[in-house]
Amino acid sequence: MDTLLVLGYVWPEPNSSAAGWRMLALLKLFRQKGWRVIFASPAEQGLHRVNLPELGIEEQQVQLNDSSFDHQLQCWQPQVVMFDRFMLEEQFGWRVANVCPDALRLLDTEDLHFLRQARQQAYKAQRPVTQADLSGETAQREVAAIYRSDLSLIISEVELQLLQQQFAVPQSLLHYCPFWFDQPPAAAPAFDERRNLVFIGNFRHEPNWQAVLWLKKLWPALRQRLPGVELHIYGAYPPPKATQLHAPKQGFFIKGWAQDAQLVLQQARLLLAPLPFGAGLKGKLVEAMRTGTPSVTTRVGAEGIADSADWPGAVAEDEDSLISAVVALYQQKELWQHKQLQGYALVQHRFGAGQAELFWQRLTQLLQHLPAHRLNNFTGAMLNLHHQRSTQYMAQWIEAKTALAALKQEISS
Repeated sequence: MDTLLVLGYVWPEPNSSAAGWRMLALLKLFRQKGWRVIFASPAEQGLHRVNLPELGIEEQQVQLNDSSFDHQLQCWQPQVVMFDRFMLEEQFGWRVANVCPDALRLLDTEDLHFLRQARQQAYKAQRPVTQADLSGETAQREVAAIYRSDLSLIISEVELQLLQQQFAVPQSLLHYCPFWFDQPPAAAPAFDERRNLVFIGNFRHEPNWQAVLWLKKLWPALRQRLPGVELHIYGAYPPPKATQLHAPKQGFFIKGWAQDAQLVLQQARLLLAPLPFGAGLKGKLVEAMRTGTPSVTTRVGAEGIADSADWPGAVAEDEDSLISAVVALYQQKELWQHKQLQGYALVQHRFGAGQAELFWQRLTQLLQHLPAHRLNNFTGAMLNLHHQRSTQYMAQWIEAKTALAALKQEISS
């Protein structure tokens, strides 16, 4: 039986973030194809993590900067190793290359971190994104990890284009891999059966927090136009600064983690997601389409999914446009129904199960021609050589330092 080893930045929490349920979709695909799947991570297991063993997926804790991982690799002998975000490739990639040189190294970028970071910097400075923003240290690290990997999964066509045009990354190293859904959406409640507005998003994700702050600022004006309507804010791991915004008398509710995000969306008439910056695809917006819930978002929110004209709701950049769009969609039944149908069509066209098969075909082909594929990636080979040397010596130094500290502690006690 072929083996997939996934090195996770965090343990999958499909009900807390889009990254969590996208990762779960990838794991399930390998299981459906008959592979043994091992999910390993150095992170602590969160409260909302999915029960992987129930899905036939093995769990394993691993250590950073520790040669014990090399021994684990020797036992597992995976055919494919998938790194969850570029930081895990930096940490473990050289060990995989040394111990299992024939294993295909797959990088799941989730989204381009350097793009999100660049937009965040520009947002805080209240200016457009510059070339310097896009070419900083994070970009250099992330693009280097993409070159070192045999294949990188890119969730957005916008990011795919950026990598090819800005950094000349060959198409042979990239695969467009968005969300996909095996089952069509279930029948959703109608316009008259829904009420209130909703926002949903992990509070640890800075774009979500900034969106909540914007909604708090807009809420008095929205509430005046829609008297009696409530806004329910859902998200995992709400910090005290978020719970302090809870104001039931004003119709502004901080609800915390949503155990069933689909049910939350189905009950709401509109999803509000005024994201000021970010990257990748926004899972909350795609999930809203699947549940028949029109949404109001920004250009960044809609990026990689659809343009403003085809958006199943509205795309707005300023406060007045956003408020007007929300009021119109909330009150006009025919407009709302039209946008709901647009959402259903968009999901079926862009995020069907065929995306999974396209990825599997690409992976299968690459496994069959891996040596030739690597010969055509000289830049990756060069980066791998230097990365292995520098990272290996640093990791060994950290491991030796840790062992020495433990020995001194043992002697003193």
